Amino acid sequence: MPQLRQFASIDELQSALAEHAYVADRPLATAVYLALKLGKPLLLEGEAGVGKTEIAKVLSRLLDTRLIRLQCYEGLDVSTAVYEWNYPRQMLYLRAAESAGESKERALHDIFGPEFLLKRPLLQALESSGRAPVLLVDELDRADDEFEAFLLEVLSDFQITIPEIGTITAEQPPVVVLTSNRTREIHDALKRRCLYHWIEYPTIEKEIAIVEARMPGVSRRLSEQVVAFVHELRSMDLYKLPGIAETLDWMAALTALDRTALDPETVDDTLGAILKYQDDIAAVRKRGVRAVLEQVG
Repeated sequence: MPQLRQFASIDELQSALAEHAYVADRPLATAVYLALKLGKPLLLEGEAGVGKTEIAKVLSRLLDTRLIRLQCYEGLDVSTAVYEWNYPRQMLYLRAAESAGESKERALHDIFGPEFLLKRPLLQALESSGRAPVLLVDELDRADDEFEAFLLEVLSDFQITIPEIGTITAEQPPVVVLTSNRTREIHDALKRRCLYHWIEYPTIEKEIAIVEARMPGVSRRLSEQVVAFVHELRSMDLYKLPGIAETLDWMAALTALDRTALDPETVDDTLGAILKYQDDIAAVRKRGVRAVLEQVG
């Protein structure tokens, strides 16, 4: 089977990530390198919009392999995450078997075979042919405790048990990236099976580098002003602080408006690109957009 790309050092991986427009500091690059080297899941925590999900997307491109994404939410269950039976197909088979005179017992046995199985993300990741995929379990903190407990078998032995079929074990374990916005604590039992890294909001210098990597050719003056303005917003008591994703969205909006520098009117008109709650927008306007611009220079 085709093997995933190997990296000789952390520096080589860090450079490869940069070539794919992902600016990773040394600690994050080390965590990713060790996850690949040791074959362990990587749990990334941090505020929304700091690049947790993006690392999995970049890794799939970097390793030239498939990205399989499981978006978590409250109420996520096995039928959505792992598998379920193709009920309409099973019923058609039973009717056909009955018409052909086959025994009911034999038909009932047959309909719980692999060909009647609808494979969801976790099972797809374990049964994937070719190169091992990147499995992204996104926003795990949104799922219920029961689902988190179910993941233990998957992450411990890279296997899933289906009562009617048996245990399915991955021939090539996937590269697993789990993300959490820390709306609740992830259980210790799950954390013990992962390498862990907390992604902070970037420094001004790093965020400028991210903007320029993701949006080559943008005005240097504009990128410096935008990043400084966003960092000033992060120092305020807002309900939802803007992440890197919002910085990039705002830069895209300003570029679309052919702006090369910030002015109070443009900032006021485009606050919705970086702030997603009306109370936060009102708080910035109350402080004064012009005053914030003067603060950041």
